[in-house]
Amino acid sequence: MVKTKDTANRHLEKVIALCSDMLELADMGDHYRLDDGCGVVFGSLRDSAYKIRKLAKDELTRHVNGRKKGA
Repeated sequence: MVKTKDTANRHLEKVIALCSDMLELADMGDHYRLDDGCGVVFGSLRDSAYKIRKLAKDELTRHVNGRKKGA
């Protein structure tokens, strides 16, 4: 199997797009939530989206700059 940077970057871009969808869903869920339990779910979704998005963006930056993690 051939692995290319372009393919990896496209997948990371998809992750970032999914995180945007997660953030939008968290906002809508908070707006229409019924109780505090829903708030916990949507807050967790939001936190996870921010963390995953940062990881994906950092990895894309490393690809663009040609650096390895920890270098």
